Amino acid sequence: MNKADLRIVYMGTPEFAVESLRRLVEGGYNVVGVITMPDKPAGRGHKLQASPVKQYAQACNLPLLQPERLKDEVFLDALRSWHADLQIVVAFRMLPEVVWSMPRWGTFNLHASLLPQYRGAAPINRAIINGETETGVTTFFLQQEIDTGNVIRQVRTPIADTDNAGTLHDRLMLLGAQAVVDTVADILADNIRPVPQAALPAAEPLRTAPKIFKEDCRVDWHQPAAAIHNFVRGLAPYPAAWTELTLPDGEIVPAKLFETRPLPAERSSAPSAEPAPFPSAETLPPAGTVRTDGKSYLHIVATDGFVDILSLQLPGKKRMATGEWLRGMRF
Repeated sequence: MNKADLRIVYMGTPEFAVESLRRLVEGGYNVVGVITMPDKPAGRGHKLQASPVKQYAQACNLPLLQPERLKDEVFLDALRSWHADLQIVVAFRMLPEVVWSMPRWGTFNLHASLLPQYRGAAPINRAIINGETETGVTTFFLQQEIDTGNVIRQVRTPIADTDNAGTLHDRLMLLGAQAVVDTVADILADNIRPVPQAALPAAEPLRTAPKIFKEDCRVDWHQPAAAIHNFVRGLAPYPAAWTELTLPDGEIVPAKLFETRPLPAERSSAPSAEPAPFPSAETLPPAGTVRTDGKSYLHIVATDGFVDILSLQLPGKKRMATGEWLRGMRF
């Protein structure tokens, strides 16, 4: 069988899933149908908005389904009518067995981690938050338990100190798209030897990647500065770490944090026109205490030093550099 004869059904929703679909379509593969989430209200007007995958599929005139329930018989009948040889899932949702077992060659998933590490909905964020220095992408065949199927292919990439969730997302999106195309080519060539995840070397303990909610994004200042820095960059630019700040008029407001830098307590001076001495680790103020000159720097106390806030955003305002915000607030 060649690529034009292989009938592929593709499932995905966010921007991360568009690149893989684009590579398949532009590579000449026969994508007979696309499945994505139903349109959802978005923006101030709460107008229904199509997912990025839907927008791409429509631009390419690909057949499209948007089921509310994946066990609905109307949906299942429509899916069967596509007579897929292979299904590919990238950032979609958990599939029931009646769906993933339907194609004769099975269903494989692209996951943004080196499985079995970081099974779950937020592997990119969690890897950075936990201070990992390496991650990657994995393609694997679906089975009953989520993210546990036999591995087909893995591609590794370092996590740089300068990476945040946004930059790593974009890099893994490209690596993952290539991994998807390579996996399909290997399946066509009968050149795959899937490996059980239990047989793969993995550092202990295994870490999971559960979905992140707003309250999970609140900064806990009772941690080392480096851990808080990793927390901020692991959530930047979205959904964004946040904390509460007290403004000059006494109002307490939530502030999203996008860029930070850990500063040890032993550092001799603050980066200001008139350097102020840092206390030693033994004489640090309580965690969460703010130090600022009111015009150039905002330092918040952690358990072993300070976190230098480099950019932030307050409600109803644009994201801005800390110095710009301080001067506008007139501390």
